[in-house]
Amino acid sequence: MSARRFSRSADFPVSVATLFAWHERPGAFERLAPPWQRVVVRGRQGGIRDGATVSLTVTANGVPTRWELTHSGYEPNARFVDTLQRGPFAQWVHEHRFEAVSGEHSRLTDTVDYALPFAALSHPLGGRVVHAMLDRVFRYRNALLAHDLQRHAAFAQAPRMRIAVTGATGYIGRALCHFLTTGGHAVLRIGRGPVGAAGVDVVWDPARGLLDSAALEGVDAVIHLAGAPIAVRWTAPHKAAIVSSRVESTALLARTIAAMARPPRVLLSGSAIGIYGAHCGDRTLDETSAPGDDFLARTTAAWEAATAPASEAGIRVVHLRTGLVVGVGGGVLAPQWPLYQLGLAGPIGRGRQYMSPIALNDEVAAIYHCLMRDDVHGPVNL
Repeated sequence: MSARRFSRSADFPVSVATLFAWHERPGAFERLAPPWQRVVVRGRQGGIRDGATVSLTVTANGVPTRWELTHSGYEPNARFVDTLQRGPFAQWVHEHRFEAVSGEHSRLTDTVDYALPFAALSHPLGGRVVHAMLDRVFRYRNALLAHDLQRHAAFAQAPRMRIAVTGATGYIGRALCHFLTTGGHAVLRIGRGPVGAAGVDVVWDPARGLLDSAALEGVDAVIHLAGAPIAVRWTAPHKAAIVSSRVESTALLARTIAAMARPPRVLLSGSAIGIYGAHCGDRTLDETSAPGDDFLARTTAAWEAATAPASEAGIRVVHLRTGLVVGVGGGVLAPQWPLYQLGLAGPIGRGRQYMSPIALNDEVAAIYHCLMRDDVHGPVNL
């Protein structure tokens, strides 16, 4: 077994204590998972301290592999180590080392000692392939970490919040929840099914008008992202689901929090730039533009109007008018990406229609800005 070493360092404009604390918080592992791999945490015990364990399924290039890791070498603000106990490598030891460069400047060095599983794969070519893969992964991780630390730093002096989120398992919701928890906020996930199932903390069933208001006591904010998917064939039943999943769920949520003895201070409610209509041509649209009169425009107008009970109760309400969210791991790009990889893609429709995309991490940052700024209210184009 021939071991190899990969190492990469990056500097961050935060203290070493801030950098280390980010890695200790819930969601750090999931937040750093590269979007071109599907990483599912199957089980976890402890955080990153000695003896903690994590079990994963990692799917890369369509091939799933199981990873069983243990943590060791824990030194606050200095280091911790992941060691593979079972998985696709004969050896995998990943050391995270933290150094203080100055008071508000720190360095993270990731070092991976690994060995390929079979003698045939120990050829130098196999090492070069793994090295290139690791280089891509850690360049991505460092860029994302810098992005998140910068955005958290903008509101570092503000109190940490207790935030309830619907749609937490969706493409935007997953990224947002991990971003929030790594920033020190507490997240309650509103979902169907019993508490504890699939990460559900607060039970609701909008179709039956059920929402456990007692479980929402003490929350500072609610972020409402749930809704039936848009990018599917619009049959009559699915169009009805698009409307009901947005309007009815929003009305239930707004009524419930408005009636609470201590309601949250803010409701961020999902919305869409589809409110302006599908045929706006080259007109510049802002939040004061008149709504359109097609199916999505009418649906979105009703969706926003359903928050009225919350605003009437004095809760700050923001309508997140989201465009086309893009990223490798999901959103509007996901179904197109394989076609582009195969060289089969081309213009969609006439190829002249206007589209307003937003990258997933910019979407998350914009939602956070709306959450933390008390002077932001009403519709906001994302």
